[in-house]
Amino acid sequence: MSNTKNTQESQSSQESQNSQNSRKPTDNTIDDRPSPMEVLRQARGQLAELTGMTAESVSSFEQNEQGWALEVEVLELERVPDTMSLMASYQVELDAQGQLTGYRRVRRYERGRSDPRRGGGH
Repeated sequence: MSNTKNTQESQSSQESQNSQNSRKPTDNTIDDRPSPMEVLRQARGQLAELTGMTAESVSSFEQNEQGWALEVEVLELERVPDTMSLMASYQVELDAQGQLTGYRRVRRYERGRSDPRRGGGH
């Protein structure tokens, strides 16, 4: 009797796995690109792993033909008071699957400073 019970449990378990696999939901588009939120998480994590600096925010994010392009703000040097801390913007490139293919620092600034006005401003 226990043999029959084990066989039934095994069959039930296998049927359950098969039905889960056949209706597995995907958040990705038809071409298996990750969702924007997945890309953001991957970009921040990969940049932090490579630079040792934690991403504080993402100030620019777009999908392009090669994959994804982001601008990420990181804390480069912590100072007291916090408004004097040194921040940096990094341009981050990812392929269509969300894997980092390159990055570069494009700007450094003090946390408490705003960008200077550009031509045409009042």
